[in-house]
Amino acid sequence: MDRPTATDQFHAVIWPLRATVLRTARLLVRDAASADDLAQETLLRAFRSMDRFKSGTDARAWLLAILRNARIDWIRSRARESRDVSLEQLGVDPEDGDEASAEPSWDDPGRMMEAFSDERIIDALQELPEDIRWTLLLVDVEQLDHRDAAIVLGVPVGTVKSRTHRGRAMLRRLLQPVAKEIR
Repeated sequence: MDRPTATDQFHAVIWPLRATVLRTARLLVRDAASADDLAQETLLRAFRSMDRFKSGTDARAWLLAILRNARIDWIRSRARESRDVSLEQLGVDPEDGDEASAEPSWDDPGRMMEAFSDERIIDALQELPEDIRWTLLLVDVEQLDHRDAAIVLGVPVGTVKSRTHRGRAMLRRLLQPVAKEIR
């Protein structure tokens, strides 16, 4: 049996994940045309790197790591100030108080999230620092486990867990005023 070519492997393994790449790019970049360009660049880089892809590994995590690096290069190439701020520059730490008592206290967080429009959630995600946003996108949107998200981000698993906790708390605070209106 012939060994599949890189093109065959790309079409079989990577191409079905193109919607994931585009969705994630659109969450990271507000301008649809720029997000499309970023997704295209990611897929092109993946195609060029198929010889380095190891069969049996998580193709989605590999592809999202390429997207992350492409976005970093994209930001650098534009040489503009980003409005994203690292946690160290943020100056405040999300409160770790009794989150169960935070208003509004709906019994079902899933129901609460469904009450928000996609646009409102995306707007709230855009307000988060980039490292937190990336973590939430990988863990909560793309459903990667903490270990795989840590590999994509190049950080320890504990950092992913901490960012996930902090990010959810920050997102909760951003969405609470809207939740009060919905209730």
